[in-house]
Amino acid sequence: MAAQQPVVHPPLQGAQLVIGTIAVSLAVFMNVLDTSIANVSIPTISGDLGVASDQGTWVITSFAVANAISIPLTGWLTDRIGQVRLFMASIILFVISSWMCGLSPTLPFLLASRVLQGAVAGPMIPLSQTLLLASYPRAKAPIALSMWSMTTLIAPVAGPILGGWISDNISWPWIFYVNIPVGIVAALATWAIFRNRDSAIKKAPIDGVGLGLLIVWVGSLQIMLDKGKDLDWFASTTIIVLALTAVIAFAFFVIWELTADHPVVDLSLFARRNFTGATIALSVGYGLYFGNLVLLPLWLQTTLGYTATDAGLIMAPVGFFAIMLSPITGRILPRTDPRYIATMAFVVFALCFWMRSQYTTGVDTWALTVPTLIQGIGMAGLFIPLVSITLSGLPGNRIPAASGLSNFVRIMCGGIGTSIFETAWDHRTTFHHARLTEQATPTNPIFNQSMQQMQNASGLDPSQAHGLFDRMVSQQAAQLGVNDLFWISSMIFIVLIALIWVTRPERTGGGDAGAAASAAH
Repeated sequence: MAAQQPVVHPPLQGAQLVIGTIAVSLAVFMNVLDTSIANVSIPTISGDLGVASDQGTWVITSFAVANAISIPLTGWLTDRIGQVRLFMASIILFVISSWMCGLSPTLPFLLASRVLQGAVAGPMIPLSQTLLLASYPRAKAPIALSMWSMTTLIAPVAGPILGGWISDNISWPWIFYVNIPVGIVAALATWAIFRNRDSAIKKAPIDGVGLGLLIVWVGSLQIMLDKGKDLDWFASTTIIVLALTAVIAFAFFVIWELTADHPVVDLSLFARRNFTGATIALSVGYGLYFGNLVLLPLWLQTTLGYTATDAGLIMAPVGFFAIMLSPITGRILPRTDPRYIATMAFVVFALCFWMRSQYTTGVDTWALTVPTLIQGIGMAGLFIPLVSITLSGLPGNRIPAASGLSNFVRIMCGGIGTSIFETAWDHRTTFHHARLTEQATPTNPIFNQSMQQMQNASGLDPSQAHGLFDRMVSQQAAQLGVNDLFWISSMIFIVLIALIWVTRPERTGGGDAGAAASAAH
């Protein structure tokens, strides 16, 4: 078994450490940016390619499905190829597929390119964590994670802003072409720094059955989540079939992977208390964050009349404290219990969403910006301590598989959160609209008097007055619906704190690794 252990490389120092960190961070930023940069450009892409907008959304779905499937394969691919070679291959193929996306003359060609792009992007994020952790001294591992977390937190916010600006001022292919120079720089720097620091290769056989089941259940679930709102969820036969397929394939997948000699996904990691508690807390928290990241701009545009660019700019201040405080979090983490930092982050998120739950239709820019600024404080403490706890006590050869599985669960929760929030907002808006109009009947003298005053004050005829009243009620119902979801998000973040304290993180740099791993169970 000793021959299968990876070669231990000394930490990087000086300029090599700086360049290596920048190279890995650039690759991650490019990757995460592409998960959201195309979102606001779908109408432009659809129109240019001559397809309907609902067909254009497959540009997002195809990337998400391929990405979600490939992430859990990181551990197995690392054993077969090596960490550095796999990371380099991911960057180079990502650049090539981005170029293909920009050149796409038809929707099918674009979708095929996006599938390739999503598939090769999968291993990039977990391997970036692995390479950074191996580059820093053990005592400075939290600093490495702080560098990593800044890119994964800021990129989803920057994506819609950059994508909207490029589509409005240049042309949509450039949302993909921007990856080319970034990817080339990242690839050259990565090869220069890490080429002699690859992991040992282990020729483990492929778990074909497990891989097939993984593709079926993840693909079915992701398509169901992405298309559920458009097809009216379980009123659609397609959604019902997709849901049943996902559930059945997932059940067989779990049973198979727990009994296979060489599973494609190492589900035994969930036997570890640290991994399970921190992964669930981080994934659900990220699902709430990402769901609200989609909901807030959507509400600003559809209810308050903000443009896509202005709505994106309202979200931009979240990066201010996140960038400033992430390195500080990395420095203090080795000297404190990471559960305290994670708890503080969840409390800050709960406070932000509670503040947003108090919004009215007359909310001004300052009131919108303050919670966004404060949220940056929570973001600085969201990823770093929880990723640290997730990987606590694991030997180096299991970190790629653990990081891949943890990121897979997190990204799936992000997709689930987005679908739930969009659907729940529709339902709560409908509910509040019905409640607000209960008394708006011709037999209600107060309602009739209000309509008469509206007609006299504005010079409207009865039909115009009723139309204005309906628009006011719709706006108020949408406001109350979004407030409900902000309040629920706040409460869930408070509940999630209990999961953080289920874990028993290993102190960085202290104790025997084997004993720590045992304690993590």
